[in-house]
Amino acid sequence: MRVYVNGIGVLGPGLTGWLAARLILRGEAPYARTEMPQASGDFLPPVERRRCGDTVKLAVHVGVEALTGAGADAERLATVFTSSSGNGEVLHQICATLAGAERDVSPTRFHNSVHNAPAGYWSIATKSREPSTSLCALDGSFAAGLLEASLQSTAELRAVLFVAYDKPHPEPLAAACPVVAPFGVALLLADKPSAASRASLDVALARSGSETRLADPTIEALRQGNSAARSLPLLAALAAERDGRVTLDYLPEQRLEVVVTPCV
Repeated sequence: MRVYVNGIGVLGPGLTGWLAARLILRGEAPYARTEMPQASGDFLPPVERRRCGDTVKLAVHVGVEALTGAGADAERLATVFTSSSGNGEVLHQICATLAGAERDVSPTRFHNSVHNAPAGYWSIATKSREPSTSLCALDGSFAAGLLEASLQSTAELRAVLFVAYDKPHPEPLAAACPVVAPFGVALLLADKPSAASRASLDVALARSGSETRLADPTIEALRQGNSAARSLPLLAALAAERDGRVTLDYLPEQRLEVVVTPCV
């Protein structure tokens, strides 16, 4: 499958937006793992902004950045959202409530706990009635989302916004599903090239091959510690603006091969 990258959004520790992350991933600026700034919820209507948590704001923040300057109409975009395990903070709060004497669960917490909550908030903010898919594949969540978004784009001949996100969970959930730091990434994919296209991606499944790692040990630790940050080798290839090949971990005994070709 071949898709075209028309927009990129990134937010993580020391990676505050695509323009800054691009310089770091190209080796033109040093990487310092500083605390991630607060994700903006300004894109959301006031009522939804008050109801949602940081996980939703992270997903929305990178999604908005990917659309900036791409000329895409958010209301007409199909979307794919992925996360390794969803909103762990809200799930922890619900479990703590159910384990206590007062077992009344807040309706707001309940609707924020479902895996497609970020997709729901996005559709409210954009007034979109287009198809939306929410996936989970643990450490392979980014690869699963990229595969799904690429399939939808090529099969339905349309642009698709793909968003991957993850945040650390409180204990004891953190022990079962460790996430070292928050990270979010978004790619606006299209089935044909345009003036906004930065590169083409040829995406295919593979039975073998080692996943692509990063030379910088600090960035590599982030990549290994957050399912959405498994995107970093692909982002590095896009930042390099030259032909490249990236192998992403997906399912047991299965990989995702991505060939990156810059658009002239």
